[in-house]
Amino acid sequence: MKLKKILCALTAAFMAMTILAGCGGEKKEADNKAKNEMKVIRAAGSIDFAPFEFQDETKKEYQGFDMDLIRALGKEMGVKVEISNIAFDGLIPALEAGNIDVIISGMTINDARKKKVLFSDPYYESGLTMVVAANNNNIKAFKDLEGKKVAVQIGTTSAAEVRKIKDVKIVELDTPSICFMELKAGNVDAVVNDRPVNDYFISRGFDGVKSLPDRLTAEDYGIAINKKNPELQKKINAALKKLKENGEYQKIFDKWFSAKREK
Repeated sequence: MKLKKILCALTAAFMAMTILAGCGGEKKEADNKAKNEMKVIRAAGSIDFAPFEFQDETKKEYQGFDMDLIRALGKEMGVKVEISNIAFDGLIPALEAGNIDVIISGMTINDARKKKVLFSDPYYESGLTMVVAANNNNIKAFKDLEGKKVAVQIGTTSAAEVRKIKDVKIVELDTPSICFMELKAGNVDAVVNDRPVNDYFISRGFDGVKSLPDRLTAEDYGIAINKKNPELQKKINAALKKLKENGEYQKIFDKWFSAKREK
């Protein structure tokens, strides 16, 4: 009887040790999984928004201010960055669906978008300006767009802001480059877009048009993050702060904007 009790006790002890070992292994596996979770950040942008993001046929990687910035942030965070090209109006749905981790695409921080996504700290201050034909002397300010036909990129804040102008006729197009082509063809009276984008197209030799100094808004760009991932938001903000402190952000900014900024 005593021998039977001893055998039962030994069996129970062995089973307990096995269970504990298994739990320890599972915990270790879970810890390793968590540690390796952010080895890659899946970023996306609408890659036709120069100088923020665009495709240079002579280069393998996407180019632009946003592209350099997200890669620098990834390096600072110790993770690899994979970048996808998604149409602008499909970016937030892709983020909400979990298909990507972040959006970096010259996206303005506003209350409507804050209901759907988290934003990083602002990384660029922009504003809406307009471009008209070089020989157009009738449009000098945004108030002059009343009753005019204006091209904007679909899904952007440009469309929402221009719509507030009395009797304006809005033409929403897929990309800024198509907007400029419509202006040059005389199919619209003006293009409204973010100032650096307008200035970039003109600086690249898009002749026959001119940029006007009047600004409709002042806007901040932010990196959008899934609302379920506040930890990633903290990491991106910390990395962005570090890049500004160590001068890396300024190097990227100067590369894309210093030669184009108004004096």
